Amino acid sequence: MSLSDPIGDMLARIKNAQMRNSKKVFMPSSKFKSKIAEVLKNEGYIIDYKISNEEKKNTLEISLKYNSGNPVISTIERVSKPGRRIFSSVESLPKINNGLGIAIISTPKGVMTDIDARKEKVGGEIICKVF
Repeated sequence: MSLSDPIGDMLARIKNAQMRNSKKVFMPSSKFKSKIAEVLKNEGYIIDYKISNEEKKNTLEISLKYNSGNPVISTIERVSKPGRRIFSSVESLPKINNGLGIAIISTPKGVMTDIDARKEKVGGEIICKVF
């Protein structure tokens, strides 16, 4: 089965797992998804992620993080979609929730947060917003 928006599927799986208070969520793996999971881990939104290769299928396993029973990620939403790509220069990168949240940006220097993109002085495609 092919998905038209695998990143949107990843974000929906994370949202759905948090609504059910699941500790882990599993999904098909890709390099791009693992880079997004790396950013979420570095920013403290998830505990950890692991890529396992079982039966010739790479699976991404994300351990979700909760704070006194509530999920750490209150909102995670896709910005740039396959039908409408959203790009931003370094000057017009969005501040999410007045700096309390992050935007995950795909830049020529890799996948990073909006804060890191401002430090590196690069713009790119805004993948999603997390807060």
